[in-house]
Amino acid sequence: MEFIYNSFRHSGVILNEPEFIEEFTEILDVISSITDEQLITKHNSYGINNIENTPKSLSKAINDLLKSGLVARGWIAESRIFQDNNYQGDTWRLDFAKQDISIEVGFNHSSVIAWNLTKPVLASELNHVQKAIQTKIGVIITATEELKQRGGFDGAVGTYEKYLDYLPPLNNVLTVPLFIIGLRAPNTFRVEDFQLAPRKKIGQIIML
Repeated sequence: MEFIYNSFRHSGVILNEPEFIEEFTEILDVISSITDEQLITKHNSYGINNIENTPKSLSKAINDLLKSGLVARGWIAESRIFQDNNYQGDTWRLDFAKQDISIEVGFNHSSVIAWNLTKPVLASELNHVQKAIQTKIGVIITATEELKQRGGFDGAVGTYEKYLDYLPPLNNVLTVPLFIIGLRAPNTFRVEDFQLAPRKKIGQIIML
């Protein structure tokens, strides 16, 4: 997949330093290696046994392809931030972590943009609650507006452009470097709503 990015607190420079470059290259390689053909195959695979299971957007296919690529390279999925049992569950987990880098994949509602930006900060800062992981820098992977439109995403999904809007007011809160990646739309197809039943829509692949 093609992508654009924003380097918050000089994260782009820092991630190219020897301490981070190997893991950073893995992230970029995983994203870049996802082809349109893989997206189509993965998206359609969910509905092979039951077409009703076909997702409405590309979010599940992208998530699963990112996960398989990163885990194959040794990244820990759903890594806990804290050891304290009072702070467990999805709220207190990173999507991925390895060495000194935290990753959050944000294809969810725009109301959680601030929290998605904050979690890598919690993982990287010292805290009064005992930590399960200690990173130094965060990477956010999300959809651009064009991917949202052409990938069948829900209208309330937070996008790369929205993430950038949150950076100025949260500048003093986001104390660690964050590299924000916006995934671009596929070049060869788009996803359109298909009304399968009165209350059921699926995402249909339309070749360009």
